Amino acid sequence: MIFFDLFAGLGRTTLAFFGYLGELFMLAADSVRSMFVAPIRWRLALNQLHEVGHRSQTVVIVTGAFTGAVFAAQTFFQFSRLGMDTAVGSVVAVSMFRELGPVLTGLMIAGRVGAAMSAEIGTMKVTEQIDALRALGVYPVDYLVVPRVLAMMVSMPLLVAECVGFGIIAGYFVGVHLLDIPGAYYLDYMRTFTGSRDIKMALTKGFVFAFVIVFIGCHQGLKTTEGAVGVGRAPTEAVVNGSLAILVINFFLSLLLNAVFPGGV
Repeated sequence: MIFFDLFAGLGRTTLAFFGYLGELFMLAADSVRSMFVAPIRWRLALNQLHEVGHRSQTVVIVTGAFTGAVFAAQTFFQFSRLGMDTAVGSVVAVSMFRELGPVLTGLMIAGRVGAAMSAEIGTMKVTEQIDALRALGVYPVDYLVVPRVLAMMVSMPLLVAECVGFGIIAGYFVGVHLLDIPGAYYLDYMRTFTGSRDIKMALTKGFVFAFVIVFIGCHQGLKTTEGAVGVGRAPTEAVVNGSLAILVINFFLSLLLNAVFPGGV
């Protein structure tokens, strides 16, 4: 009986997971279709661009700067034992481009923007504003999801670039001005081991994470039920699901991008 209950619970969890993935896929397909079929509400998209991109800059800059700074310090402490302190610049730059910049930006935006999207749309759902949109002949995906998708598509790669840039600058400041690494060697190693493939990987990850965050956040809002309790639960689930998805997808995306952009700079 215990094993039966265990397998039954595992089966229900597996079915629920694949059902959730199916709902996300259908929302994504519906959104892409709406971009080409329905008129795009550019004013709403610009408003979302301000909310998603402009108002997220502070948290992204602080995250990138202090991540680059502490990573440069920790790398120096270890590399100096081996007499490789001049290689700190290359390690910081490559790490910020390939992993730390995109992933940390994605996690911060999932926490700030994904939660806000799910809470806003969830409130509209439980107060029947979405039903009112349908009554007025407005398709909710066209009005609520598409502007947010467009804003995230534009904002995330730029925010990733901003995070990486400030991380590298902060790492240089810590390494050269606080830890006395020769600036010429620091920059030379960084230029030698950092190239266009690292930039491509960072921007590609940012673009993919944008879709992950926006569709999970919007889906959670559209599926909100149980009134105020559901509105309170939706942002938490959006942040947790979005963060876990970013971490899991990042692993497979890293393997894929290293195969697509092999070797060289």
